[in-house]
Amino acid sequence: MDNQKPKLFSKAPLPFVGQKRNFLKAFRSVITDNIINEGCGWTIIDVFGGSGLLANNAKHLLPNARVIYNDFDNYSNRLSNLADTNRLLILLTDVLSNSPRGKKISDRVKAKVKDTVNNFDGFIDLQTLSTWLLFSGKQVGTLDELWQHTMYNTIRRTQYEIADNYLDGIELTSVPFEILMSQYKTSDKTLFILDPPYVSTKQGAYALDEYFGMVQFLRLMSLTRPPYIMFSSTRSELLSYIDHIKEYDVME
Repeated sequence: MDNQKPKLFSKAPLPFVGQKRNFLKAFRSVITDNIINEGCGWTIIDVFGGSGLLANNAKHLLPNARVIYNDFDNYSNRLSNLADTNRLLILLTDVLSNSPRGKKISDRVKAKVKDTVNNFDGFIDLQTLSTWLLFSGKQVGTLDELWQHTMYNTIRRTQYEIADNYLDGIELTSVPFEILMSQYKTSDKTLFILDPPYVSTKQGAYALDEYFGMVQFLRLMSLTRPPYIMFSSTRSELLSYIDHIKEYDVME
């Protein structure tokens, strides 16, 4: 078993909507309090991998475990092109140098931004680019969609840290959650880390062009078995589902 440890990160190296940075203290405590021998014999699967932050923490804290990161959004590709992202950051910082921070940029400057991006000779990380030009949380699927928005100077002040060791020792896959969970549903000492999107909403940055509907949610629940860690909120359908199970004594 590869027990190479990645550097421990407290936030994802590149922007990702929905990363669980604010829950890391609890997550770290749960896995280290309940899994002994630094994870020896365990498989830990980050099913809705997102930014890979939870997989990174799991592998660092439990280096003897097999950690699988479902990189359905191809976040690792964004990381591998981080040098290009920093180059574009430098170029756009210059373009926006005379535009007040947090304020709408002029049509003239917006045209220069568009020209700079369209003529850039490297990888364009659209999710990261959006955080430099749109208010927090806004996402777009294409450059054409980006140019339709009102733009603001919200560009990052410093370059991103090169994160070559972020996924050290972690196995990457990219498959629908149903396929991945089915492969390990009956495996002993396999921990599912579950951070599903809310029903009937776009899946954050997880499969941007798809929606997570009630059927997908019920499939997820049918594949979920202890031990697992599930992230949810009062806005999700999980608590209502659990209340339904308790009220009607639904059993498999």
